[in-house]
Amino acid sequence: MPEKRPAAERRNDFHEIYGEFDQAQGQQQASRCSQCGIPYCQVHCPLGNNIPDWLMLTAEGRLQEAYEAAAATNTMPEICGRICPQDRLCEGNCVIDKGFESVSIGAVEKYITETAFAEGWVAPPKPAHERAQSVGIIGSGPAGLAAAELLRGRGYQLHVYDRYDRVGGLLVYGIPNFKLEKEVVARRHALLEEAGIRFHLNTDVGGALSFADLRRRHDALLIATGVYRAREMACAGVGLGNVVPALSYLSAANRKALGDAVPDFDSGPLDARGKEVVVVGGGDTAMDCVRTAVRQGATAVRCLYRRDRKNMPGSQREVRHAEEEGVEFLWLAAPEALLGDRVVRRVRAHRMHLGVADAEGRQLPQPLPDSHFEVPADLVIAALGFDPEDVPRLFAAPELAVSRWGTLEIDRRSMMTALDGVFAAGDIVRGASLVVWAIRDGRDVAEQMHRYLQAKAAVATAVSAAE
Repeated sequence: MPEKRPAAERRNDFHEIYGEFDQAQGQQQASRCSQCGIPYCQVHCPLGNNIPDWLMLTAEGRLQEAYEAAAATNTMPEICGRICPQDRLCEGNCVIDKGFESVSIGAVEKYITETAFAEGWVAPPKPAHERAQSVGIIGSGPAGLAAAELLRGRGYQLHVYDRYDRVGGLLVYGIPNFKLEKEVVARRHALLEEAGIRFHLNTDVGGALSFADLRRRHDALLIATGVYRAREMACAGVGLGNVVPALSYLSAANRKALGDAVPDFDSGPLDARGKEVVVVGGGDTAMDCVRTAVRQGATAVRCLYRRDRKNMPGSQREVRHAEEEGVEFLWLAAPEALLGDRVVRRVRAHRMHLGVADAEGRQLPQPLPDSHFEVPADLVIAALGFDPEDVPRLFAAPELAVSRWGTLEIDRRSMMTALDGVFAAGDIVRGASLVVWAIRDGRDVAEQMHRYLQAKAAVATAVSAAE
């Protein structure tokens, strides 16, 4: 990996923790790729990135070609190089991983793309010809942006609608700066605007702007709203003060870093300064919360997770970063009650053990009798995952079918919902998942929408000729 800043230094700011390779380091690291017969790194990448190809080109010093190979399958390689859990995907499946450390694929991807931006090789998509057909996209997260870029490249008139005041969705408001500095997202936004994509921010689809009106405006629509509704802890005391959902906490911290006014932030329930913080959960969002709390000046930060380290869903690399920064992990522990008068003061938890496996093969955590213990807590952050909002109700479109999990149902081949010309992709279909999967879904749905629009145009031409 590139040089990592010391924990004592990075605890005090929100800057990215890794430096960047220089040319010699980038070539040396890329040359470690063995160009194996079966590229397991590529197989385990949701985008099917041509990783061995752009590693070889980097090793040979052909960086512009390496960038073009990376961008051929990924609309946001500069973002994936930073935030993908490579230890669970490409790097975790590198054939030289065992005992020798895998090729640092993510760091090389970041090196390639940052060089490309510096050299002016990254250009907005320029369609060969303009089409009259118009496409509306609801949501400017990774799925929406990926689809927008690819459809604009085919010449469609693109309009992206988002309820927030910045483009990027969770890339801006959910992921902390120490993993993804927001200038990186703003740079991609500027490129897409330069390509002719029109962004309509602070737009409440289903409120001031009706979903039915959007359908009338555009030849096709894509719903890429993501999932934002936090899952609640199932224990007593969740209504106490200073018990907050993870996204509210992270969004406030990110807005503060962006210079926005965040009412009652300082010393309020969304500020960890001077507090003993307990984060409940074991995913990447929980890791973002504990590491943010450290940087805000919490006196102690503990992570409570009901399974063991081996079975946590988050990145093991992120856990190591958190431990280096002073986070204490309480494995095989789950909250039973939050205690306090008006605000939380303690968390009563019990020890767990892993029992029989469920249908997915994961061992189910079971509480151990008489194993209660308490930890002090002035702030409790629930990072238990996200569920979708009720999109049919929000959009006044009851025809939109949903699954038993509340995600939108689509035809798996065409990616179209129950409404003609209305498509859906990303977390609102898949459920809360990785950014790289959202980009993959955006790429796939763009192809399906293109096919639909082509067929629609052909029918219109035939009707016009018949008349």
